[in-house]
Amino acid sequence: MKKERRELEGRAAIVTGAGRGIGRAVALKLAEAGASVAVADIELASARQTAAILGRKKAPSLAVAVDVSEEASVAALARAVVDAFGRVDILVNNAGVMFRTRISRIPIGEWENTLRINLTGPFLCIKAVLPWMKKSLYGRIVNVSSSAGRSVSTLGGAHYTASKAGLLGLTRAAAKEVAGYGITVNAVCPGLIDTKMARATTTSDELRGFIRSFPVKRLGRPEEIGDLVVFLCSEKAAYITGASIDINGGDLMI
Repeated sequence: MKKERRELEGRAAIVTGAGRGIGRAVALKLAEAGASVAVADIELASARQTAAILGRKKAPSLAVAVDVSEEASVAALARAVVDAFGRVDILVNNAGVMFRTRISRIPIGEWENTLRINLTGPFLCIKAVLPWMKKSLYGRIVNVSSSAGRSVSTLGGAHYTASKAGLLGLTRAAAKEVAGYGITVNAVCPGLIDTKMARATTTSDELRGFIRSFPVKRLGRPEEIGDLVVFLCSEKAAYITGASIDINGGDLMI
């Protein structure tokens, strides 16, 4: 019997912030679907840990250190991926930071750093991969925004909400601009997901209170975000572009 081809077989993907949490789960899910994965993270040791997990699963991978807020670093990432895999078909902009500082106390440096990583970073990554995607007349770009981008953050400050809302605007503008090249651009908007970052920025009492308020009374799992990203990168989603897809257990319904 002929072995069934996995849906992303032969594709090469970049996942930023893939050293842990949602990014690691996305990288694993893309690899399970057959993609070669460049694990990009500002901490090379964390990227190598994720790549090692992929290696144990016999999935082609590459660990790359990247600072998404620096154009030269992002350009070097794109070159490394093309050198390793010969192509780049998928970009998942997941790298991000979140601070809980209230608006009257946000230092200008913290504001600018949040926007550089959460919004300028995805812009630079999209800009870096577009020449390759346009050349092949194919591409899948998925931006990891947040429920904050659709409404207001449960945990983060105004700078986090502003950056994630801006990312949805970037998603729509890029989708319209590149659709003619066979490239789709979409965003996923997670609610509160069970990651180390979420637990490090909340108390146990806060988490229990949030869970009680959700229609689906639990935290989301990083793997569920990964499954949604794989769908958006597959041919099943070829007619979806410029969309912002909520995945939040019913915490936000609009």
